[in-house]
Amino acid sequence: MLLSETSRTRFTASAFAPRPAEERGLARDEVRLLVGTPDGLEHARFRDLAAHLHAGDVLVVNTSATTAGEVDASLDGGPVVLHVAHHLEDGDRVVELRTAPDAARAVLDAVPGAVVTVGDVRLVLQGPWPGGASSPTGSGNRLWRAAVRGDLDRQLDWNGRPIAYGYLDRRYPLADYQTVFATHPGSAEMASAGRPFTPDLVTRLVTAGVQVAPVTLHTGVSSQEAGEAPGPEWFEVPPTSARVINGARDNGGRVIAVGTTATRAVESSVLGRHVVASRGWTSRVVTPAQPPRVVDGLVTGWHDPMASHLLLVEAVAGAGLTQAAYDAAVAEGYLWHEFGDSALLLRR
Repeated sequence: MLLSETSRTRFTASAFAPRPAEERGLARDEVRLLVGTPDGLEHARFRDLAAHLHAGDVLVVNTSATTAGEVDASLDGGPVVLHVAHHLEDGDRVVELRTAPDAARAVLDAVPGAVVTVGDVRLVLQGPWPGGASSPTGSGNRLWRAAVRGDLDRQLDWNGRPIAYGYLDRRYPLADYQTVFATHPGSAEMASAGRPFTPDLVTRLVTAGVQVAPVTLHTGVSSQEAGEAPGPEWFEVPPTSARVINGARDNGGRVIAVGTTATRAVESSVLGRHVVASRGWTSRVVTPAQPPRVVDGLVTGWHDPMASHLLLVEAVAGAGLTQAAYDAAVAEGYLWHEFGDSALLLRR
């Protein structure tokens, strides 16, 4: 999807959230919430979420916790910033190299066999990782499979920090990148749609008859330069959550995914008309051409106009509602990115 020319023009000047809500004098659930349905748009606060859901609906939430995935390193003796993502079955890791000192751009001229050093740990670049095999201009490589020699996790525990980009006003601690649902460490970047939830809000939702179905999807490293589709990511949909989702659908309830990650996990677990318990690596990409089969709505943050995640939003909510919501968000000055405002988009 491409946003309207007006929205794209305004978006370039619109405000990214430079800091967490708490640093702006708000509780997590006091960020703005734009509610979009086939009947129209409404502006609210996130803590009002329960008023826009029905008893019998189910919220699918991602339990993945954010790791300290960014660390200073050297590439063949020169300084770089290393972004570290998935653990692979053979012990290799998925990594991205970015320019030092502020990770402003991807390093695209590395070659197989190049050595990245982090303290006493050496990583040897093996080859491209799916999903990042070319730069925005079609040359070079962004994501790598790297063989690890040494204890990289220890180095990340000692010296790592959350992956961050230049629109933040300073560094923030790892705790600010966790959601109330985060119990399984493994995400390189925060599954940020769940950030505005608080224990009190979850209690009020459950009291109102809204069910919560936990799934896990460990996020990879996103692209800040190009609308790349997400690469393979590890996920799990447990049996209990599959039963909750199927029961809600059988009884007329809506399945509302909290974020693109939860959407991808659920839609990777559909067999026929039902969700089945499953786990492993998924390459499923939800787009208007490959639409969701189970998810009826989405709780989401606001994505860049050319981001591939926007195609998933459009696939769930429909092109018209997505366009209207983004036009309204830009016009009303909603804040973008992981510490920004939210939307609830429902197709029924």
